[in-house]
Amino acid sequence: MSEQVSLGAIQETLLIPLYGRAQDARRGKSVLSDRKAIELTESIDYDFSKFRGPSLGGSVLRASIFDEYVREFLREHPSGTVVDLGCGLSTRFDRLDNGRLHWIDLDVEDTMALRRKHFEDSERYTMITGSIFDTDWFSAVAERPGPVFLLSEAVLLYFPAERVQSTLSRIAKQFPSTPLAFDTGGAFMMRSQDSNPVFKAVTARMEWICDDPKTLEQCGLQLRESRTFAQPQPSVVRTWPLQYRLAAKLLGRTAPVTTYKLNLFTTASG
Repeated sequence: MSEQVSLGAIQETLLIPLYGRAQDARRGKSVLSDRKAIELTESIDYDFSKFRGPSLGGSVLRASIFDEYVREFLREHPSGTVVDLGCGLSTRFDRLDNGRLHWIDLDVEDTMALRRKHFEDSERYTMITGSIFDTDWFSAVAERPGPVFLLSEAVLLYFPAERVQSTLSRIAKQFPSTPLAFDTGGAFMMRSQDSNPVFKAVTARMEWICDDPKTLEQCGLQLRESRTFAQPQPSVVRTWPLQYRLAAKLLGRTAPVTTYKLNLFTTASG
């Protein structure tokens, strides 16, 4: 029997990438092979069909690029700790578990209540109720084996610039010399939201404008690389079906997409 969901406006947007991953998993050649996403969409009473357009495929490409950032970290630190800040209903732990890593998924109360109906804590996997903008989760991370990789996907975009930048500064001070991956969007992308079909189905809108991720170095970060859908890691693009590769090249020429970046930073040394 399917269950109804009650989520805040921003939290509701987590259902968009969930549906995108489920659609991808149903394809003959899947990028993520996220069968759990199919299970989740079938168990949740929600009209997912109202989500349409290129953002669904884009959420899959985004996930694969962020997955590779995590894999690169785990190749060097197979027993390290990954922290997904604002995890939603991500299945990234299941996709990337090497049998040795430790993982923390963090999200706010309504999202985590939904998540706990479908996932369970284990010796190496922990769910924490909290917000990326608070500091309560700092101590939980400190208790896990290092080094640490911090990730926040499609979360910070929905909040005011001042709040985002102050949070990044706190994280940089608390976790020196730590890799941190998150996405940014430029002004053109923000202005084009109302023409995006998926945003016609939800009330939340992105707020934080960041045209140049390098400016965030003032928050105590060092930019290592920025990617767009047209510039994925070579190891990633080989996993994309032809239609995704062609779409990424086409989308990569449009201003809203070129101003959307998937970034890997390192926090400053202590």
